[in-house]
Amino acid sequence: MSYWGLCDKPTDFAVLVGKTLRSIEINGDKDRMTFKASDGSEFLLYHGQDCCETVSLNEIVGDLADLLETPILQVEVVTNEGGEPKPEYPDSWTWTFYKRATVKGRVTLRWLGESNGYYSEAVDFAQTKEVA
Repeated sequence: MSYWGLCDKPTDFAVLVGKTLRSIEINGDKDRMTFKASDGSEFLLYHGQDCCETVSLNEIVGDLADLLETPILQVEVVTNEGGEPKPEYPDSWTWTFYKRATVKGRVTLRWLGESNGYYSEAVDFAQTKEVA
C-alpha cells in the first residue's frame, strides 16, 4: 500500500503502548519513519507532501536504540504552532514532538512543518501492516 493513501486511515499514536519494536528506519529525506514491531505490525510516521510546505524530522533527543527490544511504556504527542525557535519560513510553522518511553530510556522525535500558511504542517501516523 502506498503511504500517500494512508491519510484516510490515521492511527492513534497510543497504539504503540505495549508494543515491542524490533526496528526503526528513517528515509534519506527525513520525512518518513517506519517502525516494525515484533508481533509483525508496522507503522509509519510521515507527511503526505502537497505543494508549498516541508515537514521533516528535525531532531532526535535520546537514543533510538532505547526503543528497541523492550515494550513501549508511554507515548505522548505535543504540538506547538508558531513560537520559538523560528524556522526558515516566517509565515507559518508547527513543531510536533513524539515522545516515547521504555525501561531503557526516553526518546523525543521533534518534527518541523513549515509553509506559507495555506498548507498542512501536520505529521501523520498510520498502521501499514496489521498483526498476522
